[in-house]
Formats: sequence, C-alpha cells, structure tokens
Amino acid sequence: MAVRAYGLATGVAEVLRYRQLLLSLTWRDIRIRYKQSMLGIGWAILLPLSMMLIFTFVFTRAVDASALLNVDMPYALFAYIGLVPWTFFSLALSGCVNSLVANRNLVTKVYFPREVFPLSCIASSFVDFVIAFSVLCGLIAYFHFSGEWSFQPRLTLLFLPLVISVQIVLMIGIGMMLAMANLFYRDVRQVFGVAIQLLMFLSNVVVPVPRHGLLGQVLAANPMVPLIGAYRDCVVHGRLPDPAGFAYATIFAFVVLISGWLCFRKASFRFAECI
Repeated sequence: MAVRAYGLATGVAEVLRYRQLLLSLTWRDIRIRYKQSMLGIGWAILLPLSMMLIFTFVFTRAVDASALLNVDMPYALFAYIGLVPWTFFSLALSGCVNSLVANRNLVTKVYFPREVFPLSCIASSFVDFVIAFSVLCGLIAYFHFSGEWSFQPRLTLLFLPLVISVQIVLMIGIGMMLAMANLFYRDVRQVFGVAIQLLMFLSNVVVPVPRHGLLGQVLAANPMVPLIGAYRDCVVHGRLPDPAGFAYATIFAFVVLISGWLCFRKASFRFAECI
C-alpha cells in the first residue's frame, strides 16, 4: 500500500512540474472546441439547458409522468441540477477516451507525463461546467420570484466544493482508464459512447431512482447517483448529503483514482508502440 501511495505521489509531483504544459493543452482544447463557432462558449449553457427543456416537455407535457416524478421542486430545476454535473461527466470522459490517440505525435516524440492528456480534457470541460452551473442561479431566481417555489439559502452551499472535488477525483481515475484502454483497443470509444447514454437513464439525472428494494440498491452502486443527489441536497434542499451514500461515492472515487493512475503509469511505456 505504501508503494502504491508513493507511486501516486510521484505521478502527482511529476504532473505539477509540467503544469504549464497542462494549462497549454487545456487552453488548446477550449479553443479547438469553439473555433469557428457562432455561439462559442455559449454551447456550454445551451447543451444542458436544451436537454432540460426537452425532458421537461416530455415528462410534464407529452406524457403523464406525475407518479414517476415525485420531486419537491419544479421539474425543470430538478432536471437541470442533474444534467449539469452529468454533462460535465460525460463530455470530459468522452474527451479522455480519445486523448492519447488524438495526440499521437506528442506521445511518440517528446517525454512528459502522459497523464496531462486526460487531465486537460477534464480541466477544459470544467470551464464549461462552471459556466453552465452559473445559469442555475438564474433558474432558482426565476422559480423563486414567480412564486412557484421558494428558495432558502443555507450554509450547506459551502459543502458544494467538496461534492465537485469528489466528482473530479472519480473522473480522473475513470478518464485515465478509458484513455489507456482505448489506446490498446480502439473500439472502447464506441462502446463508451453507447454506455454513457444508457447510464444517464439509469442514474437520477432526469428521473428519481428508487430508494428501496433490489433495483434501488443496484442503481445506487453507480457513484454518480449519490453525487448528483448531493448536488440537489446542498443547493436546493438545504441539507447535507446522505452520509452513507456520499461516503461510498468518496471511497469509490479514490479507489478508482489510485487504481487508474497506477495502471496508467505502469502501462505508459507501451503507449508509443501501440499508437
């Protein structure tokens, strides 16, 4: 265990030494994403907002889903709070999957810690996350002042950075595993694209998941379920997240981070020959 901790600490220290490269790659990813785009970074807001409007129409107008949507807040707000962290999760990991393959010239020619590639994908997506999350303030104000729902700010908002940090830790571990796996087996990218779409509907992103029974236990094994619930608890409900669920997500995230990073570093000497 001590050897693993030392290996992870060494990897972190090496990435910090190349932090300028990490920042450059992050800025490059942001520029490429919105290059020659009319809306530019406005797409960071439009994507979760448009999905929120679609799901709100489907579940509150097109079909009668009142029994399924047993939520104590406007459904649009419920959906948006789930979609913003989920969009961050899915888009960042989608970038991580292809991060090594897309940078094959750098991987084969220059030495630096290869971790900077998946990390830059997560960092650039975090910029979009912050922008999209800021729209939440406008939604809360709209529903509050329209009289449809009352918002009471609580100190639990201070817990929100910890929830975001745990999600990022989880994403770093998964992102490194995906980047490494896709380098060795190129169909990982296609499999992930299908899996991430299915997983959204098996999480509490746009519909609540059962709290009890076998189905509820199986769905709760997905660490994003307690994390998305933690976002809603801190921002809307004014309470701390469920201790058991959040502790599980935190432990799961750090186990995945340590395992993913160590496997990534161990296999990194083979990256150039596989590209």
